[in-house]
Amino acid sequence: MKDMMKYKEYYGSVHYSDEDRVFYGKIEFVRALVSYEGTDVESLRRAFEDAVDDYLDTCKEQGREPEKPFKGTFNVRIGPELHQRVAVAAAQHGVSLNSFIADVLKRETEVPQVGKDPGVKTGKRSKKELAA
Repeated sequence: MKDMMKYKEYYGSVHYSDEDRVFYGKIEFVRALVSYEGTDVESLRRAFEDAVDDYLDTCKEQGREPEKPFKGTFNVRIGPELHQRVAVAAAQHGVSLNSFIADVLKRETEVPQVGKDPGVKTGKRSKKELAA
């Protein structure tokens, strides 16, 4: 993943400030603001992992559950016309709206297999294909 690190199911951003000559980032996909910095790749990585560990330790000390980056649910605002088209397509496939959308998202976010030609673009489907 570009400009991201992963540790214990948490993702951290990677940025560079030329003015300060420092790498920096924050834990992404959680509401808590947990940031870190380093002067090189190794120190940034260590600082990120330490920040995740500190966040988890702090939550434990305070007796609260740490926020999970991905809960498996999210709201999407798509407008009434698209909502109708997607609901009809799901019904035509004999599946729930949730299952239909999950299938489309899985298909659209598949990771290309190792050895595939990187010049070949994948993931683009017509509206007709998405509704089929």
